[in-house]
Amino acid sequence: MKKPIKLLMLVLAYSVCVVASAQVQMNFKFDTPYGKNTAIGKFAEINGAKIYYEEYGKGEPLLLIHGNGGSIESMGNQMDYFKSKYRVIAADSRGQGKSELKTDSLTYVQITKDMEGLVNHLKLDSISIIGWSDGGIVGLQMGISGKSKIKKIVAMGANLRPDSTAIYSWATKDVQNLKKMIVSKIKEKDTSENWNLMKQLCGLLVDQPSIATKDLSKIKAKVLVIAGDRDVIRNAHTVEIFENIPEAQLCIMPGETHFAPASSPELFNALANKFLSEPFKRPDSDWTKWGK
Repeated sequence: MKKPIKLLMLVLAYSVCVVASAQVQMNFKFDTPYGKNTAIGKFAEINGAKIYYEEYGKGEPLLLIHGNGGSIESMGNQMDYFKSKYRVIAADSRGQGKSELKTDSLTYVQITKDMEGLVNHLKLDSISIIGWSDGGIVGLQMGISGKSKIKKIVAMGANLRPDSTAIYSWATKDVQNLKKMIVSKIKEKDTSENWNLMKQLCGLLVDQPSIATKDLSKIKAKVLVIAGDRDVIRNAHTVEIFENIPEAQLCIMPGETHFAPASSPELFNALANKFLSEPFKRPDSDWTKWGK
């Protein structure tokens, strides 16, 4: 992998940009070539772009949505675990993996429409979602739009806005610096990388998303809001998301980071599986109700 892309991965770690850090890579050891499975991989023409996806298993549909700059392979740990329990569907988001970009202004709104289009293409009556980072944002936006019937959403490391009230300041500063570097490369007419794509992926992080906190009340699905206690998303912001979704549960994983789905897949998958498989509960700590 070329050096500029490695730089992008490190600087944009909170969005799992290109997701190939050492700790993630070491967990990508599967018998199935997720994301590169020519035997089952398919393309669907959605909103003017060819979107690549793969399916595994049987049962209720479970849509996996990866992070910024990642691909289906990024969620190999989740596919390998959940394919024996669900009909797992994973797609390369627009401009990433094998999916076409076909835009000069990539947005989370567009990616959300693409995922909703895939749900329609597959004629799925209802789905559950596990979204990581950008995928968590898209999962929340799908819940807000209501265009797909969603039972449950696991939103890992998601944020509503890109400012320092949601993201730790060191991360926002690094992303701003990276944006300047990318713009400089474009002005220099450098051809060592696809800087247009890098600019658009970076733009997702610098300028987006823009989700009003009050819009979370529109989500009818049950939601597990989850993050590492050393995530790049501020703990207070994760709590903000949780407190504004009508039917939500909160999990701040101790001693974990934004990379938990790859670095600690056993823990992450167990938490997600518990939420997805058990009836939703939002118990009350009022001592007068104990035992009732």
